[in-house]
Amino acid sequence: MEEMNRATAPAGDGEIDLAELARKLWAGRRRIVRWCVAGALAGLVIGFSIPKEYTVTVKLAPEVQGGKPSLGGLGSLASMAGINMGSMNSADAMSPELYPDIVQSVPFMTELFGVEVRLARDERRMPVSEYVSEELRSPWWSAVAAAPFKALGWFTGLFRAEDDERRGTGVTDPFRLTREENETVGSLQERIAASVDKKTMVVSLAVTMQDPLVAATLTDTVMRNLQNHITQYRTDKARHDLEFTQRLFDEAQGKYYAAQQRYAQYVDQNQALSRKSFRTEQERLQNEMSLAYSLYNQTAQQLQLARAKVQESTPVYAVVQPATVPLKPSKPSKIMILVGCVFLAGAAAAAWTLFGEEIAERLRSATKDVQ
Repeated sequence: MEEMNRATAPAGDGEIDLAELARKLWAGRRRIVRWCVAGALAGLVIGFSIPKEYTVTVKLAPEVQGGKPSLGGLGSLASMAGINMGSMNSADAMSPELYPDIVQSVPFMTELFGVEVRLARDERRMPVSEYVSEELRSPWWSAVAAAPFKALGWFTGLFRAEDDERRGTGVTDPFRLTREENETVGSLQERIAASVDKKTMVVSLAVTMQDPLVAATLTDTVMRNLQNHITQYRTDKARHDLEFTQRLFDEAQGKYYAAQQRYAQYVDQNQALSRKSFRTEQERLQNEMSLAYSLYNQTAQQLQLARAKVQESTPVYAVVQPATVPLKPSKPSKIMILVGCVFLAGAAAAAWTLFGEEIAERLRSATKDVQ
């Protein structure tokens, strides 16, 4: 009996009467239902106002550079030529952890401007820059919120129109972008993402677009451009060494052929002579030809090693997950938006029923007392 009396007794200071709260909620159930219905309608409007987005992800397993280059039989050839292959091995400064920074760089983004994409809905073709600036849609409230800023930008643009016209040459300069190009770069940076798994060093590239075919095409292009960037970096020094060695080889070859020709002409012209001066000159020309041949032979070996070094420095990528055209949008999740709006509306209605009316009544009473 005492426990029942305590349960039905009025709550004291600092205590919460759950029965009273439940009674208030039950009394305001109609309001809560109305607010939940309004929240559901708002969720439907929001869900169908947000354009569909399609995300395509590819995964790359780059070759990890490490250790000394393995050139097989060319290693012994290098030793015979007196070349230390250990000195040709340099540390790889382009680690996979830098790949996201490369993808987000302005030069990398501007390279995508001219990539031609095809829309899935109407088979039209256009450059990526045109698609981003003209085809991407945003919710209606974004246009309403951005209207004052667009008006301000249009007004200030009147004073910069002459400067923009002077800068517009039809060629994108990453060093000096126009306002439209800068907006396109910013939009691409938001929609293209790269990440690296530090344990496995697998690189993930994700592109989000409002057209599934455009998303797949651009993802494949981003993957290939990144591979080309890394290959260009890793083989840069080897290719410069190859060009230098090629020049040395061409020069040594020319000198050898010239010395060989001089020796042959001299012997043909003086083959019937047996004077000492003839033999001395013949030996001198023969020694020059032998020296030129020795240099020519060494540069030929170095040229082969330089070519092998370029091949050795070229990285290999294993495409773990290629780009495919998605069949379902990645966002928005209309169910989650609907559930979230209904939950927020119901929570707001319950809070108003439990505390809002009482607080509003106290404020009205305080206002009347002051008057």
